[in-house]
Amino acid sequence: MFKTTPNPPINDTKRNKAAHRAIDHYLNPTTEPAPETPSLFTVSPDTSPESLIANSYETVCSVSALLLDLSDDLTGKERDVALAIHQLSELSVLMVGKAMDQQTPRT
Repeated sequence: MFKTTPNPPINDTKRNKAAHRAIDHYLNPTTEPAPETPSLFTVSPDTSPESLIANSYETVCSVSALLLDLSDDLTGKERDVALAIHQLSELSVLMVGKAMDQQTPRT
């Protein structure tokens, strides 16, 4: 009988190594998988409290300004909700401003 391909070698080390790599990949992982991060954004652990408070103050002020602009375009119940959220953001501005004063008193 005539074969179109010759018989493979009896001791094929290349194929055996590939099979062992595949088995080891699934059964004996060499490294532990990286832990999943709990959130998309994180705050650097070495950030100073002054920097955190200042950035929080600027963020809350931006939210307050955006809400005022939004409330100009709304009417009725939607405008009341936007203004209520604006009032809460203004209270947050006051509290963060007070925290800034306590953290770094003005001279």
